[in-house]
Amino acid sequence: MIERYQRNMNMLSKEEIIKINNAKICVIGCGGLGGFIIEGLTRLGFEKLTIVDKDVFDETNLNRQLFSSHSNLGELKATTGAKRIKEINNRCTPTPINDELNESNIIDIIKGHDIVIDAVDNVKTKLLLQEYCEILNIPLVHGAIGGWYGQVAVILPGDKLLSRIYRTLESGIEKTLGNPSFTPAIIANFMVSEALKLYLNKGDVLRNKLLMLDLLSNELDLIEFTK
Repeated sequence: MIERYQRNMNMLSKEEIIKINNAKICVIGCGGLGGFIIEGLTRLGFEKLTIVDKDVFDETNLNRQLFSSHSNLGELKATTGAKRIKEINNRCTPTPINDELNESNIIDIIKGHDIVIDAVDNVKTKLLLQEYCEILNIPLVHGAIGGWYGQVAVILPGDKLLSRIYRTLESGIEKTLGNPSFTPAIIANFMVSEALKLYLNKGDVLRNKLLMLDLLSNELDLIEFTK
């Protein structure tokens, strides 16, 4: 076992670390949530990441997005994310896709992955991910944030949980409440933990459950959905 993964030992076995080294994970969105997700996955040992985002960094990203800085304003988020991955771990083979996910390209982008991670900020794309992950039989890790609040869930093919959570295509609370620096980091790391457990078939994943965090009141609620 190479030295970089020594601190993961005991929590994870050598065999599990080797397994996640070979996992193929697709992260949709490289912004507030996505940056912290990509960072966490890379440091854990996920070495084959596809990261998708059409946007470039601007000044409004500097308050919360891990990869944004004054020096890279105007640069593509996915390309910058791939550079960051290689700086952390040169064993990694990131695949940046500087494009908007839509119905015409989603199959080509997500097919062949073991897990897809939803780090987007609009309901339409979230539901599109659920639909095509079901078609391609790929598990989906969902997350959403807004102000002091966030939520996490795991959707397996056939669950259709997002259709029960989102009854309209209206934008979520992020558009009205904004986001500070800490909410994306906290929710993203819950999502990384769920992706790890899901891939290793370890522990209790948030399937048919919605974990909701209210950081203002320090409340954590777990809503369970019947199948």
